[in-house]
Amino acid sequence: MDGMLARRAALGLIGAALAARLAHAFPDRPVRWIVAYPAGGGSDALARLFAAQMAGPLGQPVVVENRPGAAATLGAIAAARAAPDGHTVFSGDSGSMVNAIGLFRSLAYDPVQDFRGIGMFADFPLVIAVPAASRFRTIGEFLDAARAAPGRIACGTPGVGSPHHLALERLQREAGVRLENVPYRGGAPGVNDLISGTLESMMVDVASAGGALRAGRVRALATTGLSRWHWLPDVPTLRESGLPEYRAPAWQGLVCPRATPDPAVARLWQVLSAVLADAAIRARLVEIGVEPMAQGPAEFDRTMAEDRAYWVPLIRELGITLDT
Repeated sequence: MDGMLARRAALGLIGAALAARLAHAFPDRPVRWIVAYPAGGGSDALARLFAAQMAGPLGQPVVVENRPGAAATLGAIAAARAAPDGHTVFSGDSGSMVNAIGLFRSLAYDPVQDFRGIGMFADFPLVIAVPAASRFRTIGEFLDAARAAPGRIACGTPGVGSPHHLALERLQREAGVRLENVPYRGGAPGVNDLISGTLESMMVDVASAGGALRAGRVRALATTGLSRWHWLPDVPTLRESGLPEYRAPAWQGLVCPRATPDPAVARLWQVLSAVLADAAIRARLVEIGVEPMAQGPAEFDRTMAEDRAYWVPLIRELGITLDT
Protein backbone atom coordinates (compact mmCIF):
# COMPACT_ATOMS: atom_id res chain seq x y z
CA MET A 1 0.00 0.00 0.00
CA ASP A 2 2.85 2.36 0.89
CA GLY A 3 4.39 1.72 -2.52
CA MET A 4 1.08 2.50 -4.25
CA LEU A 5 0.71 5.73 -2.31
CA ALA A 6 4.27 6.67 -3.20
CA ARG A 7 3.61 6.04 -6.89
CA ARG A 8 0.43 8.13 -6.77
CA ALA A 9 2.31 10.93 -5.05
CA ALA A 10 5.04 10.76 -7.67
CA LEU A 11 2.51 10.85 -10.49
CA GLY A 12 0.82 13.81 -8.83
CA LEU A 13 4.10 15.68 -8.68
CA ILE A 14 4.84 14.86 -12.32
CA GLY A 15 1.35 16.05 -13.34
CA ALA A 16 1.78 19.26 -11.38
CA ALA A 17 5.16 19.85 -12.98
CA LEU A 18 3.73 19.30 -16.48
CA ALA A 19 0.84 21.63 -15.74
CA ALA A 20 3.22 24.29 -14.48
CA ARG A 21 5.37 23.87 -17.58
CA LEU A 22 2.35 24.20 -19.86
CA ALA A 23 1.12 27.24 -18.00
CA HIS A 24 4.54 28.84 -18.34
CA ALA A 25 4.98 27.93 -22.02
CA PHE A 26 1.43 28.64 -23.20
CA PRO A 27 0.87 30.04 -25.74
CA ASP A 28 3.93 29.24 -27.83
CA ARG A 29 2.43 30.44 -31.13
CA PRO A 30 -0.42 32.71 -32.30
CA VAL A 31 -3.88 32.04 -30.92
CA ARG A 32 -6.65 31.62 -33.49
CA TRP A 33 -10.01 33.16 -32.49
CA ILE A 34 -12.81 31.82 -34.71
CA VAL A 35 -15.93 33.95 -35.22
CA ALA A 36 -18.95 32.34 -36.89
CA TYR A 37 -20.14 35.65 -38.38
CA PRO A 38 -18.91 37.95 -41.17
CA ALA A 39 -16.26 40.60 -40.66
CA GLY A 40 -17.65 43.99 -39.71
CA GLY A 41 -20.54 42.72 -37.58
CA GLY A 42 -21.03 43.04 -33.85
CA SER A 43 -19.55 39.66 -32.92
CA ASP A 44 -16.53 40.31 -35.12
CA ALA A 45 -16.01 43.75 -33.56
CA LEU A 46 -16.10 42.31 -30.04
CA ALA A 47 -13.63 39.56 -30.91
CA ARG A 48 -11.22 42.03 -32.46
CA LEU A 49 -11.50 44.38 -29.48
CA PHE A 50 -10.64 41.62 -27.01
CA ALA A 51 -8.05 39.98 -29.27
CA ALA A 52 -6.09 43.21 -29.56
CA GLN A 53 -6.06 43.64 -25.78
CA MET A 54 -5.15 40.03 -25.01
CA ALA A 55 -2.22 39.72 -27.41
CA GLY A 56 0.22 41.71 -25.27
CA PRO A 57 -0.26 39.80 -22.00
CA LEU A 58 -0.25 36.46 -23.83
CA GLY A 59 2.94 37.35 -25.68
CA GLN A 60 1.50 36.08 -28.96
CA PRO A 61 -0.80 37.55 -31.63
CA VAL A 62 -4.50 36.67 -31.30
CA VAL A 63 -5.75 36.35 -34.87
CA VAL A 64 -9.48 36.62 -35.60
CA GLU A 65 -10.69 34.22 -38.28
CA ASN A 66 -14.20 34.67 -39.71
CA ARG A 67 -16.04 31.44 -40.59
CA PRO A 68 -19.63 32.54 -41.36
CA GLY A 69 -22.33 30.35 -42.83
CA ALA A 70 -24.92 27.64 -42.17
CA ALA A 71 -26.64 29.58 -39.38
CA ALA A 72 -23.32 30.13 -37.59
CA THR A 73 -22.58 26.39 -37.41
CA LEU A 74 -19.57 26.39 -39.77
CA GLY A 75 -17.45 28.33 -37.31
CA ALA A 76 -18.50 26.06 -34.44
CA ILE A 77 -17.60 22.96 -36.44
CA ALA A 78 -14.15 24.35 -37.28
CA ALA A 79 -13.50 25.17 -33.63
CA ALA A 80 -14.76 21.81 -32.39
CA ARG A 81 -12.39 19.97 -34.75
CA ALA A 82 -9.35 22.07 -33.83
CA ALA A 83 -6.47 20.66 -31.79
CA PRO A 84 -7.38 20.93 -28.09
CA ASP A 85 -4.23 22.76 -27.06
CA GLY A 86 -5.60 26.21 -26.24
CA HIS A 87 -4.38 27.79 -29.47
CA THR A 88 -7.87 27.79 -31.00
CA VAL A 89 -10.78 29.54 -29.29
CA PHE A 90 -14.30 30.35 -30.45
CA SER A 91 -16.88 33.09 -29.89
CA GLY A 92 -19.56 30.84 -28.45
CA ASP A 93 -22.94 32.47 -27.97
CA SER A 94 -26.36 31.47 -26.72
CA GLY A 95 -27.24 30.54 -30.30
CA SER A 96 -24.38 28.14 -31.08
CA MET A 97 -23.91 26.77 -27.56
CA VAL A 98 -27.57 26.43 -26.50
CA ASN A 99 -30.31 27.13 -29.03
CA ALA A 100 -28.78 25.17 -31.91
CA ILE A 101 -29.39 21.94 -30.01
CA GLY A 102 -33.13 22.46 -30.33
CA LEU A 103 -33.18 24.27 -33.68
CA PHE A 104 -31.51 21.48 -35.69
CA ARG A 105 -32.42 17.80 -35.82
CA SER A 106 -28.72 17.03 -36.12
CA LEU A 107 -25.54 19.04 -35.75
CA ALA A 108 -22.05 18.29 -37.00
CA TYR A 109 -20.78 19.36 -33.58
CA ASP A 110 -22.01 18.79 -30.04
CA PRO A 111 -22.13 21.96 -27.93
CA VAL A 112 -22.03 19.91 -24.72
CA GLN A 113 -19.41 17.28 -25.57
CA ASP A 114 -17.17 19.29 -27.90
CA PHE A 115 -16.68 22.52 -25.93
CA ARG A 116 -15.80 23.90 -22.53
CA GLY A 117 -16.11 27.47 -21.35
CA ILE A 118 -13.23 29.85 -20.88
CA GLY A 119 -15.29 32.84 -19.86
CA MET A 120 -18.42 34.80 -20.68
CA PHE A 121 -17.60 38.37 -21.64
CA ALA A 122 -20.77 40.07 -22.92
CA ASP A 123 -24.54 40.12 -22.76
CA PHE A 124 -26.63 41.75 -25.47
CA PRO A 125 -29.57 43.55 -23.85
CA LEU A 126 -32.78 43.32 -25.85
CA VAL A 127 -35.60 45.85 -25.93
CA ILE A 128 -39.16 45.91 -27.16
CA ALA A 129 -39.08 48.96 -29.41
CA VAL A 130 -41.80 50.88 -31.25
CA PRO A 131 -41.79 53.83 -33.67
CA ALA A 132 -41.42 57.26 -32.09
CA ALA A 133 -45.04 58.10 -33.03
CA SER A 134 -46.46 54.80 -31.76
CA ARG A 135 -49.78 54.72 -29.95
CA PHE A 136 -48.10 52.66 -27.24
CA ARG A 137 -46.47 54.73 -24.53
CA THR A 138 -45.84 51.94 -22.01
CA ILE A 139 -45.24 48.20 -22.05
CA GLY A 140 -48.51 47.78 -20.16
CA GLU A 141 -50.45 49.45 -22.98
CA PHE A 142 -48.67 47.27 -25.53
CA LEU A 143 -49.47 44.00 -23.74
CA ASP A 144 -53.07 45.01 -23.04
CA ALA A 145 -53.59 45.74 -26.73
CA ALA A 146 -52.00 42.40 -27.66
CA ARG A 147 -54.35 40.55 -25.31
CA ALA A 148 -57.35 42.37 -26.77
CA ALA A 149 -56.36 41.57 -30.38
CA PRO A 150 -54.47 38.23 -30.50
CA GLY A 151 -52.13 37.97 -33.49
CA ARG A 152 -52.95 41.46 -34.77
CA ILE A 153 -49.89 43.37 -33.54
CA ALA A 154 -46.77 42.76 -35.64
CA CYS A 155 -43.47 42.35 -33.81
CA GLY A 156 -40.26 41.99 -35.76
CA THR A 157 -37.18 39.94 -34.91
CA PRO A 158 -33.78 39.64 -36.67
CA GLY A 159 -34.65 36.13 -37.82
CA VAL A 160 -36.27 32.79 -37.06
CA GLY A 161 -34.44 31.01 -34.27
CA SER A 162 -32.48 34.11 -33.22
CA PRO A 163 -32.19 34.86 -29.49
CA HIS A 164 -34.57 37.75 -30.17
CA HIS A 165 -37.17 35.38 -31.63
CA LEU A 166 -36.88 33.09 -28.62
CA ALA A 167 -37.11 36.08 -26.27
CA LEU A 168 -40.34 37.05 -28.04
CA GLU A 169 -41.71 33.52 -27.67
CA ARG A 170 -41.02 33.57 -23.94
CA LEU A 171 -42.64 37.00 -23.64
CA GLN A 172 -45.80 35.71 -25.32
CA ARG A 173 -45.89 32.66 -23.07
CA GLU A 174 -45.37 34.51 -19.79
CA ALA A 175 -47.54 37.51 -20.65
CA GLY A 176 -50.35 35.44 -22.15
CA VAL A 177 -50.34 37.27 -25.48
CA ARG A 178 -50.05 36.34 -29.15
CA LEU A 179 -48.15 38.60 -31.54
CA GLU A 180 -47.50 38.31 -35.26
CA ASN A 181 -43.82 37.45 -35.54
CA VAL A 182 -42.18 39.18 -38.52
CA PRO A 183 -38.70 37.70 -39.09
CA TYR A 184 -36.13 39.89 -40.83
CA ARG A 185 -32.68 39.03 -42.13
CA GLY A 186 -30.81 40.89 -39.43
CA GLY A 187 -31.61 43.73 -37.09
CA ALA A 188 -30.95 46.73 -39.34
CA PRO A 189 -33.84 46.19 -41.82
CA GLY A 190 -36.33 45.89 -38.98
CA VAL A 191 -35.02 49.02 -37.27
CA ASN A 192 -35.40 50.88 -40.58
CA ASP A 193 -39.04 49.78 -40.76
CA LEU A 194 -39.57 50.88 -37.16
CA ILE A 195 -38.18 54.30 -38.02
CA SER A 196 -40.47 54.60 -41.05
CA GLY A 197 -43.48 53.40 -39.08
CA THR A 198 -44.18 50.40 -41.32
CA LEU A 199 -43.39 47.97 -38.47
CA GLU A 200 -45.43 48.28 -35.29
CA SER A 201 -42.90 46.82 -32.84
CA MET A 202 -39.69 44.84 -32.65
CA MET A 203 -37.65 42.73 -30.25
CA VAL A 204 -34.20 44.10 -31.00
CA ASP A 205 -30.81 44.33 -29.32
CA VAL A 206 -29.61 47.64 -27.96
CA ALA A 207 -26.48 47.47 -30.12
CA SER A 208 -28.52 47.37 -33.35
CA ALA A 209 -31.07 49.99 -32.33
CA GLY A 210 -28.75 52.22 -30.30
CA GLY A 211 -28.44 55.07 -32.81
CA ALA A 212 -32.19 55.22 -33.43
CA LEU A 213 -32.94 55.03 -29.70
CA ARG A 214 -30.51 57.80 -28.84
CA ALA A 215 -31.87 60.00 -31.63
CA GLY A 216 -35.46 59.47 -30.49
CA ARG A 217 -36.45 57.91 -33.80
CA VAL A 218 -37.69 54.77 -32.04
CA ARG A 219 -38.76 54.28 -28.45
CA ALA A 220 -38.08 51.41 -26.06
CA LEU A 221 -41.02 50.17 -23.99
CA ALA A 222 -39.13 47.60 -21.90
CA THR A 223 -35.85 45.75 -21.68
CA THR A 224 -35.29 42.02 -21.20
CA GLY A 225 -32.39 42.41 -18.76
CA LEU A 226 -32.29 41.74 -15.05
CA SER A 227 -31.68 45.45 -14.47
CA ARG A 228 -32.30 48.66 -16.40
CA TRP A 229 -29.95 49.48 -19.24
CA HIS A 230 -27.28 52.12 -18.54
CA TRP A 231 -28.41 54.77 -21.00
CA LEU A 232 -32.11 53.90 -20.85
CA PRO A 233 -32.65 54.51 -17.11
CA ASP A 234 -36.33 55.37 -17.51
CA VAL A 235 -37.19 52.18 -19.42
CA PRO A 236 -38.41 49.38 -17.11
CA THR A 237 -37.44 45.74 -17.38
CA LEU A 238 -40.05 43.12 -18.15
CA ARG A 239 -39.44 41.76 -14.66
CA GLU A 240 -40.57 45.11 -13.28
CA SER A 241 -43.58 45.06 -15.59
CA GLY A 242 -45.46 42.08 -14.22
CA LEU A 243 -43.24 39.23 -15.45
CA PRO A 244 -41.02 38.52 -12.42
CA GLU A 245 -39.50 35.29 -13.82
CA TYR A 246 -38.69 36.64 -17.28
CA ARG A 247 -35.17 36.05 -18.57
CA ALA A 248 -33.96 36.05 -22.16
CA PRO A 249 -30.20 35.58 -22.37
CA ALA A 250 -28.35 36.68 -25.50
CA TRP A 251 -24.80 36.28 -24.27
CA GLN A 252 -21.42 35.69 -25.83
CA GLY A 253 -18.28 34.16 -24.41
CA LEU A 254 -15.02 32.44 -25.21
CA VAL A 255 -15.03 28.63 -25.51
CA CYS A 256 -12.51 26.05 -26.65
CA PRO A 257 -12.38 22.33 -27.52
CA ARG A 258 -13.43 20.17 -24.55
CA ALA A 259 -10.05 18.42 -24.13
CA THR A 260 -8.10 21.69 -23.82
CA PRO A 261 -5.89 21.39 -20.68
CA ASP A 262 -6.88 23.27 -17.54
CA PRO A 263 -3.69 25.38 -17.42
CA ALA A 264 -4.33 26.78 -20.91
CA VAL A 265 -7.96 27.56 -20.03
CA ALA A 266 -6.87 29.21 -16.79
CA ARG A 267 -4.28 31.33 -18.58
CA LEU A 268 -6.76 32.49 -21.23
CA TRP A 269 -9.34 33.37 -18.57
CA GLN A 270 -6.72 35.21 -16.52
CA VAL A 271 -5.92 37.46 -19.47
CA LEU A 272 -9.55 37.85 -20.63
CA SER A 273 -10.75 38.76 -17.13
CA ALA A 274 -8.01 41.38 -16.81
CA VAL A 275 -9.22 42.98 -20.06
CA LEU A 276 -12.80 42.91 -18.77
CA ALA A 277 -11.70 44.67 -15.57
CA ASP A 278 -10.33 47.61 -17.56
CA ALA A 279 -12.64 50.60 -17.06
CA ALA A 280 -12.04 51.95 -20.56
CA ILE A 281 -12.95 48.60 -22.15
CA ARG A 282 -16.10 48.31 -20.05
CA ALA A 283 -17.11 51.84 -21.00
CA ARG A 284 -16.55 51.04 -24.66
CA LEU A 285 -18.75 47.94 -24.43
CA VAL A 286 -21.57 49.90 -22.82
CA GLU A 287 -21.22 52.62 -25.45
CA ILE A 288 -21.85 50.15 -28.26
CA GLY A 289 -24.77 48.55 -26.44
CA VAL A 290 -23.19 45.50 -24.80
CA GLU A 291 -23.27 44.64 -21.11
CA PRO A 292 -19.81 43.54 -19.87
CA MET A 293 -19.91 40.13 -18.20
CA ALA A 294 -17.20 38.31 -16.30
CA GLN A 295 -18.00 34.65 -15.70
CA GLY A 296 -15.05 32.32 -15.29
CA PRO A 297 -14.83 28.78 -16.69
CA ALA A 298 -16.87 26.94 -14.06
CA GLU A 299 -19.57 29.59 -13.77
CA PHE A 300 -19.83 29.92 -17.55
CA ASP A 301 -20.25 26.15 -17.92
CA ARG A 302 -23.04 26.24 -15.31
CA THR A 303 -24.81 29.08 -17.13
CA MET A 304 -24.72 27.16 -20.40
CA ALA A 305 -26.11 24.05 -18.71
CA GLU A 306 -28.93 26.00 -17.04
CA ASP A 307 -29.88 27.73 -20.29
CA ARG A 308 -29.92 24.44 -22.19
CA ALA A 309 -32.23 22.94 -19.56
CA TYR A 310 -34.80 25.71 -20.18
CA TRP A 311 -34.48 26.71 -23.83
CA VAL A 312 -33.90 23.41 -25.65
CA PRO A 313 -37.18 21.82 -24.46
CA LEU A 314 -39.07 25.06 -25.15
CA ILE A 315 -37.71 25.32 -28.70
CA ARG A 316 -38.73 21.74 -29.39
CA GLU A 317 -42.14 22.22 -27.83
CA LEU A 318 -42.79 25.27 -30.00
CA GLY A 319 -41.58 23.44 -33.11
CA ILE A 320 -39.09 26.16 -34.09
CA THR A 321 -36.53 24.77 -36.52
CA LEU A 322 -33.79 25.93 -38.85
CA ASP A 323 -33.70 22.65 -40.77
CA THR A 324 -34.41 23.10 -44.48
